[in-house]
Amino acid sequence: MQERRRIVPRLIHAMAFCALSVALAIPSAHAAERKKTTAKKPAASSVSAKQRPAARSAKAVPRKAVTRVKATRVMSSSAKLAPRMAAIPERQSFGQVAGLHAVQDPLELKSSVALVIDQETHEVLLSKNDHAVLPIASLTKLMTGLLVSQARLPMDETITITQDDVDTEKFSSSRLAVGTTLTRGEMLHLALMSSENRAAHALGRTFPGGMDAFVAQMNAKAKLLGMTDTRYVEPTGLSSRNQSSARDLATLVNIAHADPLLRELTTSPSYEVAVGRRTLQYNNTNRLVKNPAWDIGLQKTGYISEAGRCLVMQTHIAGRKLIMVFLDSAGKFSRLGDAERVRNWVEKLPSLGSSATLHAVGAAKLE
Repeated sequence: MQERRRIVPRLIHAMAFCALSVALAIPSAHAAERKKTTAKKPAASSVSAKQRPAARSAKAVPRKAVTRVKATRVMSSSAKLAPRMAAIPERQSFGQVAGLHAVQDPLELKSSVALVIDQETHEVLLSKNDHAVLPIASLTKLMTGLLVSQARLPMDETITITQDDVDTEKFSSSRLAVGTTLTRGEMLHLALMSSENRAAHALGRTFPGGMDAFVAQMNAKAKLLGMTDTRYVEPTGLSSRNQSSARDLATLVNIAHADPLLRELTTSPSYEVAVGRRTLQYNNTNRLVKNPAWDIGLQKTGYISEAGRCLVMQTHIAGRKLIMVFLDSAGKFSRLGDAERVRNWVEKLPSLGSSATLHAVGAAKLE
């Protein structure tokens, strides 16, 4: 009995010790497991870093990745737009389409059509495709001005710009807003000096009988002057259907030069008009009128894409009164350059009676 009493406490003590050992072993096992897990994570991260360089760089440099996508999209958009731009070729002038620029001349002019005539002797000093019939752009306004001046209409009569004067042919801009009121003289000045389209249209619209009567008068006047290659459909020159030849335009310049008002207005360097509370400054479209080396009696410029750059002038060079016509010039300042080339050539001629006429081969007439 006493032996049993000794064994039971020992068993209880042993069981308690085992329970304590198990209790202590479990946290150790968890700790060991945590250590294994912790030890595995860096390894996993290390492997992940090696196996996922692209993913890491994508996270590290997200902007570059996005930028590349955007750049690709922009290029894609450009690629889509490029065919549209290529599908709309630059509009060629009538002279370019007809191959007139291929015709060579001794002065290497940039204009496909040129004519220089002695105003007093009618001697032709230079000719290049002078019978070609081409759009004449704002050279049209020279006939517009001639009719208005010869009609002896009151120049102090006021004219108001209306919606009818707004360009629906080329959609060109103008500083003369609808509702602007100027005198007929001011409108004529702006049309001839600065090639103001709304002013020119208003002059035709307010002509006795209206626009149709005015255009009919333009064509009747051309026929009367023997301008058989010339046709007008409106008074501004915005329409490519206004057409003429260098020969006809030389005739028109000769007649217009005899009109003192046209001489004054076309060679005016600049002009100011009061529009409401504002004062608008206009300048001559031909910068040669401000050049002291030139003595210009009358001039007019013109441009639409179908006509190219155009210029007509009456001028004094080396003792001669000359009429110059340049049509379908390629380049913004090339028509003025052609005028300079002709002037330099004329100044080098030995005398008035011994000048050699320059003719370009391949003169053509377009219908």
